Amino acid sequence: MSENQTGLLMADAASIDVFIDRVWSEDGLAERTLEAYRQDLVTLAIWLAAHGRSLSTAQREDLCAFQGERGQAVRTMARRQSAFRRYYALRVRDEPGFTDPTRQLEQLCMPRSLPKALSERAIELLLDAPDSHRPLGLRDRAMLELMYATGLRVSELVELPCGALNLRQGVLRVTGKGGKDRLLPVGELALEHIETYLDTVRPVLARGHQIAALFLTQRGGGMTRQMFWALVKRYALKVGIDRKRISPHVLRHSFATHLLNHGADLRALQLLLGHCSLSATQIYTLVAREGLKRLHARHHPRG
Repeated sequence: MSENQTGLLMADAASIDVFIDRVWSEDGLAERTLEAYRQDLVTLAIWLAAHGRSLSTAQREDLCAFQGERGQAVRTMARRQSAFRRYYALRVRDEPGFTDPTRQLEQLCMPRSLPKALSERAIELLLDAPDSHRPLGLRDRAMLELMYATGLRVSELVELPCGALNLRQGVLRVTGKGGKDRLLPVGELALEHIETYLDTVRPVLARGHQIAALFLTQRGGGMTRQMFWALVKRYALKVGIDRKRISPHVLRHSFATHLLNHGADLRALQLLLGHCSLSATQIYTLVAREGLKRLHARHHPRG
C-alpha cells in the first residue's frame, strides 16, 4: 500500500476526502468542524499505517490502543471518538458487510464545565473601558456593546459584513454554525455606539475602499478572533477584572446568563444563541442557579 510523505496511506487519504465532502454536503457542517474531523482522522490513519493497519482494516483493539498509547485527555478522546464514529457509520452505510470498529468502544462523555459569566456590574465596567475620545476606542466600544447585546460568537462578530446590520429596524442577520441564519434584535444603546462608529470612524479606517467587513482594523482590514480576544483581555485588565474569569466567549455567556436571570424564556434564548438543540442552552440555567446559591449564601442570615 502506497503512502504519502506524512506516512498516510493514499487509500485512507482518499477515503477521508470522500467522508469530508459527504458530511459537508449532507449536514452543512461548519468549516472548523470539518477541519477538526479531518485532522482527527488523519492522525488515526497515520498511527494505523505505522502499525500495519488502515482505516479499512482497523479493529476495536486498534482504536483502544491508539487512545491509550497517546495518553490523551478525556475531552480530546471524546472529540476524536465522535469523528471516528461518524466516519465509520458512513462506511457501514455505504459498504454492506463492513464491520464498524467503534461499535463496541466505551462511550466517552465530554466533561461539562460551566460557562464563565461576569456580573452585570463587571460587564458595565468592561463596556465603559474603551476611550471614547479615540477612534479605535469608539470602534472597540461598538464591538463590545454589540456582542453583549446579541450574544454573538466571537467568530460571528468579526466576520459580520456591513450588510448584516439594519439600523432602521434595529436587527442583525447572522450566519452561524453550519451556515444557518438567525435574525437578532439589537438594543438601542448598542445601536447608538455602532452608528457613531459607522459615521465617524469606519470611513477613516476604510480609506475610501469598499470593504465588506463591518469592523475594521487600523490598517483597514477585517478584525480577527485573536485581535478581538486581545482587546477584551486588555480592557478587562484595565478595569480590574480577574484574567481567570475572561474567555473569548465571556460576553456571550454573560448575555445568556443575564437574560435568564431577568426571566427570559429558554426556547427564546436557544434561538438567540443559535443552538441546534435545547440541551446546549440548558447549561445556562445551571450558571444562573449557581449565582442564586452564592447570592443566598452571602445575604441570607442562615446562608
